Amino acid sequence: MPWARGDFDRPTLEVAQDLLGARLVRTVPGEAPQTVVLTETEAYVSGDPANHAFLGPNRKNWTMFTGPGHLYVYPIHRYFCANVTTPPGEAVLLRSAVPLPPLQARLGGPGLLCQALNLTRAQDGIDLIASEEVRVVRREGELPRFRVTPRIGIRRHREAPLRFVIDEEWVGSRSR
Repeated sequence: MPWARGDFDRPTLEVAQDLLGARLVRTVPGEAPQTVVLTETEAYVSGDPANHAFLGPNRKNWTMFTGPGHLYVYPIHRYFCANVTTPPGEAVLLRSAVPLPPLQARLGGPGLLCQALNLTRAQDGIDLIASEEVRVVRREGELPRFRVTPRIGIRRHREAPLRFVIDEEWVGSRSR
């Protein structure tokens, strides 16, 4: 079952946890849908100096202010990263996932996840509620066991416990 707007219009920390175990589905016309199970997320909240929206809206981060339930995609180095917007100026980074067939690529980081699903700036701003191109589907069953850790791969405010990672046992046994 797809997520509704209200599912994204909640505190970002709750959304980041609830996305664990959910499926992200990417559909390209003429190709089989590509699906991954989200195994790691990271919250970017108001007042967080690592948040792209920390200094307010600009032409690069405008999607973070369009409302909950949109895909915010931005380039970093030679990759792209995808976030799900929550309340204005906040978002959840999709850090890693387990691929479901036909995908075979390892998705151990946000850049590899976007590369495997061919998510680029062209998908920035997609409404995850109305779009068939990219959508989030609820996980089946209860929230999996997960750890809360400091963030990685950033310089500012990395010690904040805003990274959520599903326990490996669940990934191996329940995600497929």
